[in-house]
Amino acid sequence: MKLHGQYHLTRSSLLVVLADVVALNAAAILTFALVALLSPQDFRVLSFGRMTSLWMQIALPYTIISVLVFFAFRLYQMIWSMVSLREIVRVAPAVVISCLIGIVLDRKVSAPPLKLSVWFVIFAFTLLFVVAVRCSYRVVRLYLGRPQGATRIMVIGAGKAGQAILKEINNTPLLNRRVCCVIDDNPQKRGKYLEGVPVVGNCASIGKNVERFKIDEIIFAIPSAQPSQRRHILELCNLTKCKTKALPGIYQIIGGEVNFSTLRDVSVEDLLARDAIRVDNSDVLENMKDKTVLVTGGGGSIGSELCRQIASHRPGKLLIFDISENGVYDVQQELRRQYPKLQLEVRIGSVRDADRLDELFREFRPDYVFHAAAHKHVPLMEDSPCEAIKNNVFGTLNCAMMADKYHAESFLLISTDKAVNPTNIMGASKRLCEMVIAYMSARSETKFVAVRFGNVLGSNGSVVPLFRRQIEEGGPVTVTDKDIIRYFMTIPEAVALILQAHAFAKNGEVYVLDMGEPVRIDDMARQMIRMYGLEPDVDIPIVYTGLRPGEKRYEELLMDEEGLKKTSNELIFIGKPMELDCERFERDLTRLRAAADENDETIKSLVAEIVPTYTGAKVPVGV
Repeated sequence: MKLHGQYHLTRSSLLVVLADVVALNAAAILTFALVALLSPQDFRVLSFGRMTSLWMQIALPYTIISVLVFFAFRLYQMIWSMVSLREIVRVAPAVVISCLIGIVLDRKVSAPPLKLSVWFVIFAFTLLFVVAVRCSYRVVRLYLGRPQGATRIMVIGAGKAGQAILKEINNTPLLNRRVCCVIDDNPQKRGKYLEGVPVVGNCASIGKNVERFKIDEIIFAIPSAQPSQRRHILELCNLTKCKTKALPGIYQIIGGEVNFSTLRDVSVEDLLARDAIRVDNSDVLENMKDKTVLVTGGGGSIGSELCRQIASHRPGKLLIFDISENGVYDVQQELRRQYPKLQLEVRIGSVRDADRLDELFREFRPDYVFHAAAHKHVPLMEDSPCEAIKNNVFGTLNCAMMADKYHAESFLLISTDKAVNPTNIMGASKRLCEMVIAYMSARSETKFVAVRFGNVLGSNGSVVPLFRRQIEEGGPVTVTDKDIIRYFMTIPEAVALILQAHAFAKNGEVYVLDMGEPVRIDDMARQMIRMYGLEPDVDIPIVYTGLRPGEKRYEELLMDEEGLKKTSNELIFIGKPMELDCERFERDLTRLRAAADENDETIKSLVAEIVPTYTGAKVPVGV
């Protein structure tokens, strides 16, 4: 038989060839012995002379033929340390061909030839032994070739994702990991084995089995889990001192493979996430297809996500405006990669520059304006109050005036819960922005609305990356107050609700997003420390630094005098449009602009006159 291709026998391949030689001879000799035992009248075949003759006539030629056929089928070019069912299936036809050639040769040279039933037994033993050689080779490589001190792993989830992760770990000794047990809530799987690893219990037994198997790392491999289920299981993992990794959610890995590289560290977002907020914005975004949409502050956390969700439905044109070139550049490159057909325009400039805005609106004449540009850091704005007023208040006013001048259909302001009964200048400036919306809605055909919500997880400058950095540096983790609470929502959730509120928009309204249950920042810090396999106040100290200037222990989403009205979305509410004396507000804005331009140190007192609910200039911080 002519063999095609060139073979380079490595040391491991040569070992497999030698093992096959032994297996093939053993299959033939064992068959002869079995036939002799089952046929006492032919027991003489076990004599030394007869056995030698059979080996010379049958076993030796059969071994040589089989090895040549195995070469022809390229069985020695496979990576047998990673053998799977697909490779095993390729062994069967090679063994069949070997046996058929052996039968033909036996008929020509042997007298008498072996019965076909005997050849069938030879085939069966050969297939069994050759497969065993390959599986044994994999087992030896996996368990003897694995470095000492491998990380001991618990996999949560005995489904397809868990199996894929487990298989990759078993097939890749360089990962230096060993899966010791599997956890699954399905009672029918308990006591069974997944890729040779026992399924030892349900999620309630995570802590017990971590101790029993001396687990170092836990892998959460249930991408289809609902956020509440995911949160519950990860909280149990968090109570152990094991490092925990997780697969992304099912919608994040559709179209991609589940493998070790897709694992990521568990984040505080996983632990705080509530059940998924499902918002169907297809109709909302469909209306943007022929529209020019402007997003100010498009390089920021909220602004960039607005751009992503809007771009996914191919608006007529998407215009991004931001003063930060680095942030907006990243968004620009991302959108160009993902949406090459998107008509995307990016401009750099400040919302404080009315002339620049006029130029922008005159060139592009946006239909929809989403105003996300703002200074948002409370302590920084306390030290630079005039900058908060210039950027937030008059930047909003500039954009709103241009939207009115160039007849935009709608203008949506991104506001904050800090605008409610503000104790800091940043919150007061956003309350003034909401007053600008009310003022413009009374004098313009453009629809002006505001959307108010709390903190977003993972946003630039938020507490989560701060805690993460402090933990990685060895602590301490700084919490301003043990009782401080905040409302949290993921960025995609917040933006999806913003877009839906835009669809509800009527002039002058303030939309309030349901932020769910508030979260104690102290609890969040402790959860994050445990996520690193560390113990709060033991491995990482928590230090309480006191409330910062202008900071509240809790945030409110709705002012008492506003009332509350439901919408068709149970997570979006409408505050009653505020009553505003427009002439007086114009005079107040004139005074405020002059004070800001002169960097007047008494500007907080002036803001308190215009915003009666602002207490930052009147009472001690934290009250």
